[in-house]
Amino acid sequence: MRSTLLSLLLAVLLAGCGSPPASFYRLSTDPSLAATAARTNSRPVIVGPVTVPDLVDRPQIVTRNTNNEVALNEYARWGEPLNSSIASAIAGDLTLLLGSDRVAPASRSLADPQAWRVRVDIQQFESVPGDTVAIDAHWSVRRFGDENGLSGRSLVREPVAGADWNALVAAHSRALGSVSRDIANAIARSASP
Repeated sequence: MRSTLLSLLLAVLLAGCGSPPASFYRLSTDPSLAATAARTNSRPVIVGPVTVPDLVDRPQIVTRNTNNEVALNEYARWGEPLNSSIASAIAGDLTLLLGSDRVAPASRSLADPQAWRVRVDIQQFESVPGDTVAIDAHWSVRRFGDENGLSGRSLVREPVAGADWNALVAAHSRALGSVSRDIANAIARSASP
């Protein structure tokens, strides 16, 4: 009886020592975006490929503690690969900005010879909880199969409006909205006669 009671007590204590459950996050379309101009683009838009730095290309959300120290949070994770999440967020943003439902990430679209192809190379994707996020994105907009096109660079810093992970991810979504605005302006310029 005494050993059974001791075993039960030990089992209860060990159950209380479990790790907290992981939370999973995804980037989203910035709902504050609106069409930048009259519907000038009738071509489909394919977003991708998107590249990200090796440092953040992992399931854990990576944050910067100091200039030389980063942290990987085992309990705050991306719900999908970061490059896929960025492509989906930019595609959603461009759908709003261009007023078009013919925008999709490359992973969900077929090659179309009439499409605009948007390539995004993220050089920096920095997260400082409770402070700011920073994105440095090099991007290009080209017609499918054409080497000529427009390219640009978007440097964005966005304040984090809270100390939790939701606030950090929302700040990244807003920062990507700014990147998307630059890309939409390039598409509008390219579509103009």
